[in-house]
Amino acid sequence: MATFLYRVGRLAFRRRWYVALVWAAVLAAVGLGALKAPGASDDGFSMPGIEAQKAFDLMEQRFPGATADGATARVVFVAPGGEKVTATENKRAVEKAVADLADGPQVASAVDPFQAKAVSKDGSTAYASVTYKVAANDLTDASKTRLERAIDTARDSGLTVEAGGSAMDDGGGPGGVAEVIGVAIAAVVLLVTFGSLAAAGLPLLTALIGVGVSMATILTLSQALGLSTTTGTLAMMLGLAVGIDYALFVVSRYREERAKGRAPQEAAGLAVGTAGSAVVFAGLTVIIALAGLTVVGIPMLTKMGLAAAGAVVVAVLIALTLVPAFLGFWPNAVLRRRARKTGRIEDEGTRNNGGSRWARFVLRRPLPVLLLGVVGLGALAVPMTALQLGMPGDEAKSTSTTERRAYDALAEAFGPGFNGPLTVVVDAKGAADAKGDADPKGTVDPKRAAETVAQQIGRTEGVVSVSPPRFNQAGDTAVFQVVPSTSPTDEKTKDLVTTIRGERPGVESKTGATFEVTGTTALNIDISDKVQAALIPYLVVVVGLAIVLLLVVFRSLLVPLKAALGFLLSVLASLGVVVLVFQQGHGAGLLGVEQTGPIMSLMPIFLVGIVFGLAMDYEVFLVSRMREAYVHGERPDEAITSGFRHSARVVVAAALIMIAVFAGFIGESDSMIKMIGFGLACAVLFDAFVVRMAIVPAVLALLGDRAWWLPKWLDRLLPNVDVEGEALSRRQEAGQGADQGAGQGADQKAGQGTDPQADPEAGPHLAGTPGREVART
Repeated sequence: MATFLYRVGRLAFRRRWYVALVWAAVLAAVGLGALKAPGASDDGFSMPGIEAQKAFDLMEQRFPGATADGATARVVFVAPGGEKVTATENKRAVEKAVADLADGPQVASAVDPFQAKAVSKDGSTAYASVTYKVAANDLTDASKTRLERAIDTARDSGLTVEAGGSAMDDGGGPGGVAEVIGVAIAAVVLLVTFGSLAAAGLPLLTALIGVGVSMATILTLSQALGLSTTTGTLAMMLGLAVGIDYALFVVSRYREERAKGRAPQEAAGLAVGTAGSAVVFAGLTVIIALAGLTVVGIPMLTKMGLAAAGAVVVAVLIALTLVPAFLGFWPNAVLRRRARKTGRIEDEGTRNNGGSRWARFVLRRPLPVLLLGVVGLGALAVPMTALQLGMPGDEAKSTSTTERRAYDALAEAFGPGFNGPLTVVVDAKGAADAKGDADPKGTVDPKRAAETVAQQIGRTEGVVSVSPPRFNQAGDTAVFQVVPSTSPTDEKTKDLVTTIRGERPGVESKTGATFEVTGTTALNIDISDKVQAALIPYLVVVVGLAIVLLLVVFRSLLVPLKAALGFLLSVLASLGVVVLVFQQGHGAGLLGVEQTGPIMSLMPIFLVGIVFGLAMDYEVFLVSRMREAYVHGERPDEAITSGFRHSARVVVAAALIMIAVFAGFIGESDSMIKMIGFGLACAVLFDAFVVRMAIVPAVLALLGDRAWWLPKWLDRLLPNVDVEGEALSRRQEAGQGADQGAGQGADQKAGQGTDPQADPEAGPHLAGTPGREVART
């Protein structure tokens, strides 16, 4: 592996114009494809295999023309203090607003609250339900403008008018602000780390190119592969973060090799051969974690994971090819200013620095450091035992939004459960078909069955009201709504759904018809249950594959196990902190969280998938340098110190960049984006600074030589990928330069490498280096 990548790095350095032109052509091609590609469709959020989804599908089949996942808006009218919406002037304003809403081209229906009896008992509040023919993402600007104009007109009459529902969604997302913040902080971190504008700018430039290629490719393929508008969010976030990190490691190793006296081309080849090998395997762990999202069984999550995995592949390829090519254009620009001015390069890996001092501190007291790290993360993980999963809705939004104000107004006027009604679908045809009856209407009375189901559910404790059943045109399927007494995210609502479904066998035997419970509230409950059930299999698959991969990389049994256990500890701690803030409310005000509640159902999956890949990044980059030193003859404690001397500062910089990118999302108004950003930032903080920087060296210090033990029979079975670059070291020690001479001789034959101005390696080396020139033939 190292030898192959060494050749790739040298080739990219030597053929830099070709490499740069190829990537420019790729970016232009996918960019043009993205411009010409039709807009990304929104197939809706589907979750195969759960009852709520089956009921949605049944509704679409039996009620043609009424899209089950069509956009909806609930417009709430509140009369001024002391007045009633039924007063003449107020009623006229409400009816005019409803008429304006119904006149939209994409509107399926707009229900008058006075005809539908959608008025509160005290007469202060009424609401109109607007249903659209298309999904929320397919609403035109004209439809949204008409909705807003109708609301403004009603407000002009003196009414307080607010609106909620999926039609009010503005697409969400960070809108680029978070990425700008992350890139700005990353630039500062890189500048401090490298002390060079060019060295700081190169990782940023290549990462942005990689993100551009990835996002343009996703947009180009969105229509063909059915990718939604949200698919690229994770790809952009991770592509930017790992793109900077991977380039950072290669550039850092290049500077280190230059400090040892290597010629620029040789240094680029060695950087890609060693740090590039770590990049490949670190990238593979991230790809495994993201591709493993297919185990969960959520199509949207699967597409997001695969798209993000593709972005990581692009980041790896750019780190291996475009980064050394850019180093070929500016071989000395990435060095520190002092080195460029004086011509003397200090070998920072041979003198003490903060990393080596910290390593020696841990080596002197490994057990206290280990106990402190484990106990500290364990304490932070304790709140995770109270984790409640759900899908926060309008109640979690800021009070400055009309959706939140509409939610509060309805909850106050109609009760907390009114914002999360359950939809019950009674199927008389399906039950009869299952029994083999040729004439369903002759054996099952659909009307009587629906009324019986409604009465039975209406008597269930925790149910406030049940609407009259509404039948389809064929008369074999009925739909009605059930209003719980508790809010959509309350645990009692979840218990109510379980109770209603538990009554199904008795009702079916009595009526001959079956029913299913759906609606947004039931869908969120089913999603939470399915995600919770999929979490353990997902962990087993991802962690198992990664342990095998790390076993090949480090040729050790204990190092991969230690890496996986440390990751679990950091993930549990970050989940505990998320629960502490977003569910229990401790410090919520500092982050601008106005309403606490259950944790987003997909949050544990996101944390496990993303953080596992990133944690293994730090593990590979840090421990591979220790392994490299150990393989080259250093004692275990010396190898730990060497690994930290060379890699600690770069790993810290990479972690700070990751934290900056993720923390940028905390400032967003959307509570779910805020939660994801906070959780990921905390997880990287814990894993990089507590697990990898403290627990890992402490464990390796306690294990000594045993840390690198591998049974002989397993050693023979595993392929030797040579991440440490041992073959390259032997080549250097033996003074073999056949590849260099042959490669550069070929360049001369091709008419290249003859101009010292065009080829940096043909020019003089920086003064003060041993001046190891590569032979040219």
